Amino acid sequence: MNTLDLPNPPHETRVVVAMSGGVDSSVVAGLLKRQGYDVVGVTLQLYDHGAATHRRGACCAGQDINDARAAADHLGIPHYVLDYEDRFRDAVIDKFAESYLAGETPIPCVECNRTVKFRDLLGLARELGADALATGHYVASRPLPGGGRALHRAMDPARDQSYFLYATTPEQLAFLRFPLGEMGKDETRALARDLGLALSEKPDSQDICFVPQGRYSDVIARLRPDAARPGEIVDLTGQPLGQHEGILHYTVGQRRGLGLSGREPLYVVRLEPETARVVVGPRSALATRRIRLDGLNWLGDGGRDVRDRPVAVRVRSTRPPRPALLTLDGDGAEVVLAESEDGVSPGQACVIYEDDDPRARVLGGGTIRRIDALSAKPPKAA
Repeated sequence: MNTLDLPNPPHETRVVVAMSGGVDSSVVAGLLKRQGYDVVGVTLQLYDHGAATHRRGACCAGQDINDARAAADHLGIPHYVLDYEDRFRDAVIDKFAESYLAGETPIPCVECNRTVKFRDLLGLARELGADALATGHYVASRPLPGGGRALHRAMDPARDQSYFLYATTPEQLAFLRFPLGEMGKDETRALARDLGLALSEKPDSQDICFVPQGRYSDVIARLRPDAARPGEIVDLTGQPLGQHEGILHYTVGQRRGLGLSGREPLYVVRLEPETARVVVGPRSALATRRIRLDGLNWLGDGGRDVRDRPVAVRVRSTRPPRPALLTLDGDGAEVVLAESEDGVSPGQACVIYEDDDPRARVLGGGTIRRIDALSAKPPKAA
């Protein structure tokens, strides 16, 4: 594992490790302890669903806090549990519900990293006298020749989490370290066994932590009891095809659960919260080439005078980066994809990479606000 690129030797360097109770962050704490760093483990309690106390496959609550505490005890490092539930609710959960009710498909993990973890927790790490905050994310951070650090995709493309970290600022990157960025999951589990960690075979987190069993609508209905406004399901021409019990039950690209029958499969093409309409159409209607972003976080070199720059972009975490042309415009950006993408939805993230290399640098990203079909094929992007 690479060193942390810090000026002082390990025995003179304090590192706070964000311990979620999973294998990855526990291995980070163990490896840094083994290398001689002064390691302090911190776990955030972000939510409590009651039954989640014993639910596996989440993080930051119940059993996972106990697992983090047990790992810290085994490693012989101090460990603190901080109650950040109010901060998490205000910064992440409430915004998640509002975005869904606005007809968007939000990504709460991005907002959690941007605010609660890399703003609030990073500030706490400084208060504890730490020289760095380390996490178990699979993403790489490398020093830049002129100072500062650049964010890169992880060595293992299957584990890469750069999509969820695009909103990290240059100032935060200077303080953050990601020791697993040059490792694969099998190597991480092997190290967990070597360190004697009892959770070496613990399953990875799957669902959004505060959404048990992935049922988004249940969470939103609990937070906003009056939000389930019935409406019409219509085709692209506005012709009514059926009824629904609230747009919170639908996302762009959804096919199942529409309760419609026809000669061809129908997909959710657009959500209209103002009229409470769900607009459906054939799969071809989902094709998108032009995307408008706002809330841009730019990590590239130089200023924002960028026009038709060849880049690669990711519009979903499960998809590889695809060639595109980028133009920056104030706090936003426009992306023109070389080939159309299906199921792109407002509220999702569009992450921008230098190119489509597996170890490419992250140039930034933003929130998708508008999507447009584009008939003419743009110039080939690198």
